[in-house]
Amino acid sequence: MVQTVRRALVIVIMLVLIPYGLAQQKGQWLPGQSGLNAGVLPEPGFTYANLTINYSADSMKDSNGHSIPVHGNYGVWAIEHNFYFVPNFKFLGGRLAMLASVPTANGSLTVPQFGINAGGHGLADVWIQPATLGWRLPRADTYVAYAFSAPVGRYTPVATDNVGSGYWGHHFVTGTTAYLTKNKGTSLNLTTDWEFHGKKTGSDMTPGQAFTAEWGLGQMLPLDKQQKKLLQLGLIGYDQWQVSANGGTIAPGVPASLAPYYSVHAVGFQTNFIVPAKGLSLYFKYEPEYRARAHSQGTTIAFGASWTLRIPGTTRQ
Repeated sequence: MVQTVRRALVIVIMLVLIPYGLAQQKGQWLPGQSGLNAGVLPEPGFTYANLTINYSADSMKDSNGHSIPVHGNYGVWAIEHNFYFVPNFKFLGGRLAMLASVPTANGSLTVPQFGINAGGHGLADVWIQPATLGWRLPRADTYVAYAFSAPVGRYTPVATDNVGSGYWGHHFVTGTTAYLTKNKGTSLNLTTDWEFHGKKTGSDMTPGQAFTAEWGLGQMLPLDKQQKKLLQLGLIGYDQWQVSANGGTIAPGVPASLAPYYSVHAVGFQTNFIVPAKGLSLYFKYEPEYRARAHSQGTTIAFGASWTLRIPGTTRQ
């Protein structure tokens, strides 16, 4: 009898509560942020990086990976304005870096909402990464960082036009690029993010922790003999899991811990065009998801550019 009631509650959560935004179904880390060159920090100076990312899905999966009936599609467009500052000195043998990311979005980033009128638009949650420490080793570039996500995006419980998550997030991030060849042309890449969440505004729910891994295998190809222009191609993908139970309640008498843990997995490709002397990089990523549980299943497309204004007197290392 207890198991029957529990199973019924889970079905209610998946079919009724999730479409109205009462249950967490995506992490604050929006996959597609990383890929190739995962551990490489910008050169000393100021860097602006623009990332436009689209996530679209027409299916929702239950905790066993089976499709749940939904109406319409779920889609998100986000434009991220990322500002880096890397001072020209070393600390503990590495480079310091600071990052502020100001995104605008069209659609809900953290809760899938299907339907033609689902999702709002405007300023989304701001990402602040005040502490990053990276090292350039003979055969690897790597860094560790702390960041927090500030819930400045519009959020109202049960609303269909939310852009923000409605809660604070604390993130512990690592990035590593390991070079398989002496000339650093072939690389293995891994970015990880472990996120901890605060309580949702206007509710008793605290979303569970999430872990994301973005990976890539890349090959650099010179487009001229002087290697002033480079083409980089690679296989990339991402995996995201909920790793702890939700806290509090989803609705009166319904513990949030009954909501199933979500996970999602994707594999695709990335291509970069790089002009090292000018500090310029253009990139494109395509990552279709091949498996999901208690999560939407769709495709991530991302493209953008970065440009570094180096501190006078510094040289590329």
